[in-house]
Amino acid sequence: MAENDYAKDIRDIGKIPIIANLLDVVCQTTKMGFSAVARVTDERWITCGVRDDISFGLKPGDELELKTTICNEIRQHKHAVIINHVAEDPDFKNHHTPLQYGFQSYISMPIVRKDGRFFGTLCAIDPHPHKVNTPEIIGMFTLFTDLIAFHLETIEKMDDFELKLDEERELHKISDENQKKFTDLLERKVEERTQELKENNDSLDKMNKELQAFAYISSHDLQEPLRKIQIFSSAIAEKEATNLTDSGKDYFERIQKAAGRMQTLINDLLAYSRASVDAKKFEFLDLSHVMIDVVSDLKEEIENKNAIIEAVDLCHCNIINFQMRQLLYNLVSNSLKFSAPDKTPHIKITSEIIDGNELSEKICHIKVEDNGIGFDQKYSEKIFELFQSLHPREKYDGTGIGLSIVKKIVENHKGRITATSKNGQGARFDIYIPEN
Repeated sequence: MAENDYAKDIRDIGKIPIIANLLDVVCQTTKMGFSAVARVTDERWITCGVRDDISFGLKPGDELELKTTICNEIRQHKHAVIINHVAEDPDFKNHHTPLQYGFQSYISMPIVRKDGRFFGTLCAIDPHPHKVNTPEIIGMFTLFTDLIAFHLETIEKMDDFELKLDEERELHKISDENQKKFTDLLERKVEERTQELKENNDSLDKMNKELQAFAYISSHDLQEPLRKIQIFSSAIAEKEATNLTDSGKDYFERIQKAAGRMQTLINDLLAYSRASVDAKKFEFLDLSHVMIDVVSDLKEEIENKNAIIEAVDLCHCNIINFQMRQLLYNLVSNSLKFSAPDKTPHIKITSEIIDGNELSEKICHIKVEDNGIGFDQKYSEKIFELFQSLHPREKYDGTGIGLSIVKKIVENHKGRITATSKNGQGARFDIYIPEN
C-alpha cells in the first residue's frame, strides 16, 4: 500500500467531526486512559485519531510494529477482543502484546466498511483492570465503529463523486440529474443515520427519567414508612419501657439502628442519583468558600474528635457549587470516620493550578490528605465502586456509597481522581479538574 494512501486514511479520519468527542466518550465511559482509531493492514498499524491520558506516547501518524499488536489478529478474524483483567485472563495473561506495552484492560472493535473491507480498529487500553466486557460498553463500541464506517463510506463516495465531477466537467458531460440523484442518496443516508442517533438519544432520555423517578421514590415514598417505623419504635421503647423485658428493649434498639442505617442508605443513594441527573450549572468560584461550608456542616464531628482541618491556598475554578461541596464533605467525613484511634485527626486540603492537557489549558489539582488508618493500595480502584467497604460495618458505620458519589462528581467535572495509601499511614486523594 502506497505511503500517500496511509496519509489519506489519516486525513479521512480527521475529516470526521465526531472523532474527538467519540474518543472522549470511550475514555470517560470505560474509565480507560487511552483510546484510538487505528488503520490496520497486512503490513502496518498506524494511529489516525487518539486520546492519551496515560502518556502512552502516540499521536496521529505514529506507528506500532504490526506483529506486536492484538489488532493484527483482529484484522484476520474480524471479531472484537475484550479483556477486563489481563493477569486473570487465561488466553492473554502470557500474550506478548500486554507484556510488551504494560496494559491490564483492553477492548478493540473492528471497523469494517459496508462492502466488507477491513479498515482498522477502535481500541482502548489502560494499565489498570476495568470491567469493559459489558453489554452497554460493547453496544457503544458497535455503534461507534458503525458510525466511523458510515462516515468513511460517505467520504469515499464524496471523493469519487468529486473525481467523476471533475472528469465530466472536462468532457462537458456533467448531468444535473445525476448530481441530484447522488445528493438525494446522500441526504437519505444521513437521515437514516440521524434517525438511529435520535432513537439512541430517546433511549438515554428514558433512562434518565427512570433514574429521576427512582430519586423521587427514594426521597418520598420510601422514606415515609421508614420515618413511621422510627417514630413508633421510639415511642414504644420510651413509653412502654417498664412493660418490656430486657430482650424486648434490645429488639427495639436493633429496630431503631436498622432503620437508621436504612435512612442513611436511602440518602446516599439519592445523592448518587442526583449526581447523575441534576442540572450541571458551572460557576467560577473560590474553593475556600466551599470549604467554609463543609467545615460548618461537619462542626460536631470535628469537635468530637478534636480534629485539625487545614485548608491551604485553595484556588478558583469552574465548578458545580453544590456538587463540589458534596465531594469535599464526603472526603473530609471519610477521613474523620477512618481516623486512627491513637492520633489526633489531621486533614489537609490544598489545591494548585497546573498545566493541562488537550481538554483544558489549565487544571485545578485538589489534594485531600489525612493521617488515618489508610488502606492497602491494591484497593485504590475498588473503593470508588458502589457498596464497597474495606472495613467491617460493626466497627466503621457506612453504606459504601460516599466515594462512588465523589467519583461521579469528578466525572461530571470532566476530571479524574486517584487514591494513594498504605495501611496505618493515612490516605491521599488527588483530584484533577479543568480550571475553566
